[in-house]
Amino acid sequence: MQTKQVTKELSRSYNRKLYSISDLSQEFDLTTRAIRFYEDAGLLTPVRQGRNRYYTLRERTRLKLILHGKRLGFTLNEIGEMFRLYDSKPGELAQLRHIMDKINEKMSLLERQLEDIQIVQQELQEFRQQCQTQLEQMGDC
Repeated sequence: MQTKQVTKELSRSYNRKLYSISDLSQEFDLTTRAIRFYEDAGLLTPVRQGRNRYYTLRERTRLKLILHGKRLGFTLNEIGEMFRLYDSKPGELAQLRHIMDKINEKMSLLERQLEDIQIVQQELQEFRQQCQTQLEQMGDC
């Protein structure tokens, strides 16, 4: 059976659109190996049909969240933990507190990093000005 036909039949049985690993790879500019890595880490659970993997909208959304989380500095373990908390029984007070703690920790870290970046920028500006002054004194500009 051809891949497109299998995908259509699986889509009907799951009552939603399915994405191939190639679809997600192209959409998110990732290698298929990276997507399989996230699967091996337990962050994605595609539908399997033989050797082929098909991803639901839920898995596509999770991949997007993984990439956003990584960009924000979360580890894959932290992202996985958030997924597990999200998948647990809704309305859990402890779950919400834990997520809020993680968010607050990350925000504090980012604020410290931003302060460090601003200090380095200021130092570089001062050093650039010193260099510019020396160049002007030497008559190079």
